[in-house]
Amino acid sequence: MNTIVGTYECKVDAKGRLLLPAPLKKQLATSLQNGFVLKRSVFQSCLELYPMEEWDLMMQKINRLNRFVKKNNDFIRRFTAGVKVVEIDALGRLLVPKDLVAFASISKDVVFSSAVNIVEIWDKDLYERSINGEDVDFADLAEEVMGNTNNDNGIS
Repeated sequence: MNTIVGTYECKVDAKGRLLLPAPLKKQLATSLQNGFVLKRSVFQSCLELYPMEEWDLMMQKINRLNRFVKKNNDFIRRFTAGVKVVEIDALGRLLVPKDLVAFASISKDVVFSSAVNIVEIWDKDLYERSINGEDVDFADLAEEVMGNTNNDNGIS
């Protein structure tokens, strides 16, 4: 797994292309030739950019689901809704399909935000509202998610 680091801003051009910031493009360099998968986020109004290697790992997990269980089929259908294989062109631009632009309400300013092994793509205003949202107390969330993990890997 390749860990991606950073938050970067850019603008959408008239054709719906995003120019990847140089530091992000450098981190994704090993994935450029294999391509990417772009999809709707499950929990947020943003997009998720998976390097193909990470997408393949996710599909291995999903392929273990029993498709004779209706909930599994419903999940697979919704998880893969709007999925697109995309490439970064020679100039470092990513063309976001119109249906995904609409889903994420992308207008002019965009934020690329690392999410461990994938990149979230947000409309800047929605991103700012998400991270500054009063509906979540981050200290409480951090304690609940990470506070009780005293285990062998040293996370505490």
